[in-house]
Amino acid sequence: MAERPHDPEAGSSLPVDFAARNGWDREYETYSDFDLPIYVGPSTFQKLPWVTDPAELRARRVDAAIVGAPFDDAVSHRPGARFGPRAIREANYGSGSLNSLQLDVEPLVELVVVDAGDANVVPAWTERAHALIYRKVREVAETGAIPFVLGGDHSITWPSATAVAEVRRPGSVGMVHFDAHADTANDDWGVLAGHGTPMRRLIESGAIAGRNFVQVGLRGYWPPPSTFAWMKEQGLRWHLMREIEERGAEAVIADAIAEALDGPDYVYLSLDIDVIDPGLAPGTGTPEPGGMLTREVLRAIRQIVGQVELAGMDVVEVSPPYDHAETTAMAANRAVLEALSALAVKKRDGRRVRWEVGAERS
Repeated sequence: MAERPHDPEAGSSLPVDFAARNGWDREYETYSDFDLPIYVGPSTFQKLPWVTDPAELRARRVDAAIVGAPFDDAVSHRPGARFGPRAIREANYGSGSLNSLQLDVEPLVELVVVDAGDANVVPAWTERAHALIYRKVREVAETGAIPFVLGGDHSITWPSATAVAEVRRPGSVGMVHFDAHADTANDDWGVLAGHGTPMRRLIESGAIAGRNFVQVGLRGYWPPPSTFAWMKEQGLRWHLMREIEERGAEAVIADAIAEALDGPDYVYLSLDIDVIDPGLAPGTGTPEPGGMLTREVLRAIRQIVGQVELAGMDVVEVSPPYDHAETTAMAANRAVLEALSALAVKKRDGRRVRWEVGAERS
């Protein structure tokens, strides 16, 4: 049996140096918050600095800024994506500068990246939430930093992509949209701002032209033929999951990149995590069996970001309550890291990453 700590000076009036007695007075190396384990200290993306002031974003010449949009009141099925931003921020075991083995680059060394905090949303008020998400994303984008928005349900793409498109005017912004569902419904039971309608709202509002939309991974039993007819009228291009099954992801992504480069000056990338098969990413609001592999999606992100002028990105529909193993949040976290790594390669090679007012596509 282990002995209890013995105090030979018990009863003495002399002060006791407990640190020395227990060996706690020796010199230990300490680490910055950035280099500590991911579960220690502030809960920011990859332990990055928390910088919410636009003036500071400008002063630091930030290349990319993480923005949280913790809102899920527009879901049509399973809720919980309001907890997505926090889960995505924490869903990685690595800290410090990191080293991408896929691209041979240290993204957080090459790039200036910060966590710009969350939009000031409250529950049960969709109009207010979308307004505050729009304002937050626009505030970040106006500094020249690329916003990386963590959702939240997919309705947040309407205000987020709109903000980016407005900032990038007179240039045009296109959309590459990974999703099991087209999200081009006219309404969700009469609601225009549901998570099944954001792409239609973007097109109808004129923020992004239908001909500049490319969708990848559609499958399942929605939308109906009438919605596909509307999509065709607007000039949308899409790639069903059955095409990926028949031709392979490489060929389909190559076509999607060519289409994304055909017209718009910049590209906004929207990733609904349910494009990944629910056996690999079960924590989502509308799981659709038969999806892409995680590695296919991550490779596609690297390829797309490496070739287009990225104006913004969001990762949505991560619903942690449905995934006890956190694999969905891990996939979302890695999607952001892959995009950042691709941007880092660009910057290392002397290509433009930040946006400057008046900049045009080179």
